[in-house]
Amino acid sequence: MKTSDFYYDLPKELIAQTPVEPRDSSRLLVLGKDNGNIEHKHFYDIIDYLQEGDLLIANDSRVLPARIFGVKDNTGARVEFLLLRQISGNRWETLCKPGKKAREGASFTFGDGLLKCVVSEVKDDGNRIVDFECDENFFAALDKIGQMPLPPYITAELEDKERYQTVYSNELGSAAAPTAGLHFTNELMEKIKSKGVNIAYVTLHVGLGTFRPVKVDDVTNHKMHSEHYEIPKETAELIKQTKANGGRVIAVGTTSCRTLESVATFYGEIKPCDGFTDIFIYPGYEFKVLDGLITNFHLPESTLIMLVSAFAGYDNIMNAYKTAVEEKYRFFSFGDAMFIS
Repeated sequence: MKTSDFYYDLPKELIAQTPVEPRDSSRLLVLGKDNGNIEHKHFYDIIDYLQEGDLLIANDSRVLPARIFGVKDNTGARVEFLLLRQISGNRWETLCKPGKKAREGASFTFGDGLLKCVVSEVKDDGNRIVDFECDENFFAALDKIGQMPLPPYITAELEDKERYQTVYSNELGSAAAPTAGLHFTNELMEKIKSKGVNIAYVTLHVGLGTFRPVKVDDVTNHKMHSEHYEIPKETAELIKQTKANGGRVIAVGTTSCRTLESVATFYGEIKPCDGFTDIFIYPGYEFKVLDGLITNFHLPESTLIMLVSAFAGYDNIMNAYKTAVEEKYRFFSFGDAMFIS
């Protein structure tokens, strides 16, 4: 299977630049994975497709305001730092632009001295290992001076940082939002619970690798990035109970899906655990947990469109995307949603 098989033509004007208000007023394409049937709804209609005894699994990771701008101490040059991964304490792996200004030993100041750093290592891939200094709590400082690390295809300025967070975000650590969850409001979640649908959480800290293009022709040669996940005890127990009672397990987003399928693949069951996953799901994969998936519309030739094709069937997905383009759905992070069941 070739990467080019997952290409589709997307007019630039269909890439959503801003989120809709309220969150649940976005459009919803409902796709039957067994028959390919398509319905056009709004996200608040999702409740009509959920049944008593179902279980929604959502990713409660919270996005770091990980984009910060520093001034080089000896020259005054302005350099952008993007925090990718906390190594330990205030030591982070980062991306720097322009990289030539951030050589080993270079020091920078952020937010009029609120934060300082020294580049301790330049890795082979160009990423920098950086040691930060801060008089107050590092994350509190980051919240004051950091910007949301919006994907490169979003060029509009985000007025409210919380619009790039889900309403249930809790565990700080992602470099990008688990965007399928952005459509939920607190009110909609309460209505869903009132219907007898359970909601439980996993944590998967989304890395920027989620935006990296597949650069190989043969899909099977692609190497996925690794991301940290956790499944708490109460979530594992709810999944087992739901399956035993004949209910459906429905993932909110590809990150929740990858977490569940990673654990089921590695351990042969769902159990409380944490670790790192680089699972790559593409057509031919046999799902072990998932019965339904709520997701956004993904980039052409991306690992995410490959994942949804594995779940719903390649022909069904490519037809659904063609239909969504024709119907002028909004695409990507701030775009519309799809429910596959």
